[in-house]
Amino acid sequence: MLSLMTESRSQRAARRAGEFPPAPEPLPRPVLDSHTHLDITVSEVGVPGAADAADPVAAAIEVAAAVGVDRLVQVGVDVDSSRWGAEVADRHPAVLATVALHPNEAPRLADLDAALREIEALAARDRVRGIGETGMDHYRTGDEGRAAQEESFRAHIAIAKRYGKTLVIHDREAHDEVLRILDDEGAPDTVVMHCFSGDAQFAAECVRRGFLLSFAGTVTFASAASLREAAALTPLDQILVETDAPYLTPTPYRGRPNASYLIPLTVRALAATIGADLDDLCAAISATGERAFGPWH
Repeated sequence: MLSLMTESRSQRAARRAGEFPPAPEPLPRPVLDSHTHLDITVSEVGVPGAADAADPVAAAIEVAAAVGVDRLVQVGVDVDSSRWGAEVADRHPAVLATVALHPNEAPRLADLDAALREIEALAARDRVRGIGETGMDHYRTGDEGRAAQEESFRAHIAIAKRYGKTLVIHDREAHDEVLRILDDEGAPDTVVMHCFSGDAQFAAECVRRGFLLSFAGTVTFASAASLREAAALTPLDQILVETDAPYLTPTPYRGRPNASYLIPLTVRALAATIGADLDDLCAAISATGERAFGPWH
């Protein structure tokens, strides 16, 4: 997640000023958006095609379902967003939640332990199916914050294992560190590498460990050849797709607001990249999503 706490003022202004792209052609089989931030989308950007909706979350779900994206995973980045996501998942059958303190949030907290206790309390809820996004970020957080990041990451790993939840990893320019800590602590049964950003070598290490690699709109960017190489060597049953909405809008709409209904653009680009039949890829993504987070209903 780019995150409001790290996004520049000019980036926020550009995203708010942008219009949502048109709806893509529906997928032949339903899939999930494995990582979205509905709270930010509805509060900061709005809802595509439903600006005046009485229930913006329901409107966003409806727009996504119309193109074959029938399940969403709402991801927490701090105590407030985690609590919000857990409550939304209780109200909307199409939504499941994850809860966590974002790696860039941990060093800013006056009382990390108290915040972690709040996250653990939310982790016990039935429709909270993941712990994340947690991990390490060497891009936004300097050396002075790394100890707090690592402490938080290790605590989240422990929570995921205690409650049998999927661990959702934020890894930005910290590949070796993330693997070191996961190997040291012992990874939970299911680990999702959110918005996978590594090369083929790192992908191979993750695949070997049984992790799931979730690809965002970045896989469609012209500059992302190494990311497409990573996708090409990932087994079909270890692939997920995500928006990280409202960020990382896929080509050809990069720079405009993102939302779950744009997942078909990423899925089609991914199918072309890895040489997979679109129907087979959709079926695999759906099954892997249910294995990681489901059942939704």
